[in-house]
Amino acid sequence: MKKTLIICLCAFFVLSSQAFAYWIWTPETRKWLNPKYAVKDTPKAQFEFAKSFFDQGQYKKANNEFQKVINAYPKAVEAAEAQYYIGESFEKLDEPYAAFKAYQKVVTKYPFSERITEITEKEFKIGEKLLEQKATLWQHISGYEYPVVEVFRAVIENAPYSKYAPASYFNIGLFLKELGGFSEAKTEFDKIISEYPQSEWVDKAKYQIALCDYKMSLKPDYDQTTSKSATEKFEEIVKANPDAELSKKAKETVSELKEKDAESNFNIAKYYEKRKILESAKIYYKYVTETYPDSPWAAKAAARLYIIEKK
Repeated sequence: MKKTLIICLCAFFVLSSQAFAYWIWTPETRKWLNPKYAVKDTPKAQFEFAKSFFDQGQYKKANNEFQKVINAYPKAVEAAEAQYYIGESFEKLDEPYAAFKAYQKVVTKYPFSERITEITEKEFKIGEKLLEQKATLWQHISGYEYPVVEVFRAVIENAPYSKYAPASYFNIGLFLKELGGFSEAKTEFDKIISEYPQSEWVDKAKYQIALCDYKMSLKPDYDQTTSKSATEKFEEIVKANPDAELSKKAKETVSELKEKDAESNFNIAKYYEKRKILESAKIYYKYVTETYPDSPWAAKAAARLYIIEKK
């Protein structure tokens, strides 16, 4: 019996020593403290301790220590800096979206931080990075919006009068256009024209709006109204900037649109001709020959008109 009791006591002390291996008794506080969760006596000391890990490239460890600054000294000047460096650490770890979330906390929790302008630029660059990465980061992982859109919206809200605001609207538009949301993309591009009329992005936005109309006109349910709208917008761009690079692209697209419109009207005429509605067929064939005389469809339309007239 005594032997069993001795064995149990030994086991208890061994296990107890293992359980309290990370706990230290401090006479000053008369408490057991775990160094793993201990915080330095001042926010400055804790921040410098965290920064030492950051400087050594131990970013995960640094983040843990920076978080202690925020938790223990939320109103200290060092808390805002700690939050900023958490974002920096995530960037170093190649986690752009996590970095954005960390930076945005600086803006919302510490709006008087001197880092706001710097953070705006960093968030814009994160948005561009997400835009480049595409597919895997295009999911609604943020819970309510695409990450890339969320980032650029934050940039606009944080600094609506900065150079990054119209550029952010433009990038949101590009992203939505890439997803096939041409109408939604046009809305974003329109905001540049209405809210930042002097911006360098205005001409690019006008071109993208015309391009959205063009893309919409290529859908199976061909809409001549959309096609004509795109043509008019492209022609305005050419007229306003005859020597610009965008104008060269616009001219090429206008040619494609006119060719498509000529083909579409020729097919409408053909539809009426097959159903013996010859007067309507003649109207559409004449429209092709008169509106697009240099198009190959004009020659075909003229041939059909000759045959109808002979009949």
